[in-house]
Amino acid sequence: MNVGDRVRLLHGNEEGVITKISAGGRVEIEIEDGFRIPALKSEVVVISAAEAQHFGGEKGVSSTLTGIKPQKTDSNEKSVFLAYIPLNDKELAIYICNNSDRDYLVIASELYGENRQTILAEMLPSKNTKKIGEKTIQLFEEWPPLLMQFFPIHKKVEKTQPSFERKLKFKASAFFKSKGTAPILNKSGYIFMVSESSKEIDIRQLNEELKEQTAPSKLQFQKPPKEVDLHIEKLTNDHPFMSNSEILRLQMDTFEKNLNYAIASGMDEITFIHGIGNGVLRKEIHKYLSQLENIKYFQDTQKSRFGYGATLVRIS
Repeated sequence: MNVGDRVRLLHGNEEGVITKISAGGRVEIEIEDGFRIPALKSEVVVISAAEAQHFGGEKGVSSTLTGIKPQKTDSNEKSVFLAYIPLNDKELAIYICNNSDRDYLVIASELYGENRQTILAEMLPSKNTKKIGEKTIQLFEEWPPLLMQFFPIHKKVEKTQPSFERKLKFKASAFFKSKGTAPILNKSGYIFMVSESSKEIDIRQLNEELKEQTAPSKLQFQKPPKEVDLHIEKLTNDHPFMSNSEILRLQMDTFEKNLNYAIASGMDEITFIHGIGNGVLRKEIHKYLSQLENIKYFQDTQKSRFGYGATLVRIS
């Protein structure tokens, strides 16, 4: 049983794709509408290729990576594709396949909230491919969103072709169904047409948005409560399906936002309830506060109420 396997619950009618396997024999399953449910391995069964074919499912497609029988992909389709090609049963190589008649300047970036990391910035000639990285299947849920921007290169005087971009964040139920053959590479994998239904980059609109962002405006800040609870169950109902890093990121974002609002609205103090736990959130909060100049001091507070699971911040 692997990430990407299509399974059925033994005690229900739900079917879906395994997106995460945890210790203790637990798995996370994404069903058709994108909703994710936890289950024990003993409560699910892998749907075999033979069963899918018999009942009209995906004909001849194995549910695991090791038996991919790709759907037919038209190698003459003049488009740009993103291909995830299996290196083994754990790793995928990522390629951009330019099967169009146009050369492009390509910028590909992985997004981390308001931050990004550029993983490719170069020309991709027509009928060529470029490997941009590798990903581990077991960490599928932690893959960051991928933003790709394509700028056509005009080697002669001709009609201007529009630039376009595509932002991708995959759902397991869709990703593991997209089996096919990568153009140019002629290798089996998970294939996505990038230039189809893509969003054109409007340079004028971008300039107007930049002007609006730089125009002076009167900022209004909502005064936060004196005590902000950062326990993850207080912040979102989706916490059972979040990784530890996603949970910490949401908690820190909430902390920083409320601290900034407290400073901007003129509050003298604010308390953040982070709990005891393994101490990671408390450590990150104290590290952040120690780097600020407009904080008088901060300290663990109110043992009787929070059990030293809170931090009081005095604002200068």
